[in-house]
Amino acid sequence: MTSGKSAKGNMTDCMKETLEVLGKGGIILYPTDTVWGLGCDASDPEAVARIFAIKHRSDSKSLVLLASDLDMVARFVKEVPEMAVQLVEVNDRPMTIIYPEAIAAEPGQPADRHFLARNVVAEDGSVGIRIPKMDFCIDLVRRFGRPIVSTSANISGEPAPKNYSEITDVIKESVDYVVDPTLESGATGQSSSIIKVGVDSEIRIIRK
Repeated sequence: MTSGKSAKGNMTDCMKETLEVLGKGGIILYPTDTVWGLGCDASDPEAVARIFAIKHRSDSKSLVLLASDLDMVARFVKEVPEMAVQLVEVNDRPMTIIYPEAIAAEPGQPADRHFLARNVVAEDGSVGIRIPKMDFCIDLVRRFGRPIVSTSANISGEPAPKNYSEITDVIKESVDYVVDPTLESGATGQSSSIIKVGVDSEIRIIRK
């Protein structure tokens, strides 16, 4: 892995190295369609645990994941409510949907790419997933083949970094790979809205 190294220059090289790090259980620092994030394979409980440690965040809290499309979402939740489909189709800004039942590994089960790690899922079994409105992120997750974690690149309680210059050295030095900062041009610099959707398609707005 490439500790603290920034991927500059060739976009193909950047994507290749990012995928290699994720595939080896590493942590990436990358621009998303909202703010800069810490990411890892959402099926790898050890990588997820590292992110909680980096952020000094309680592992009792769930993490937001990125998926490339609704087909990928459907592979990792037991049901995609019709209301969630409609929200994705009409939404024009970053939106995280909390789905009611994640397909997650059982406690003590080894990492399996077909199941989400138990520590990305909330205590009630739900999971927050966003389909990013940013070409780099969509392509990254699609090529990786399964969801990746997307949590703001900051120590818990501190402001989320809107751009690369706002990320602390502590965070930069704690990851295995830093994606090319020039790719942040597609980010809004604002956190996504969060909507919780029930099996019966009842919705609750968590964050506008």
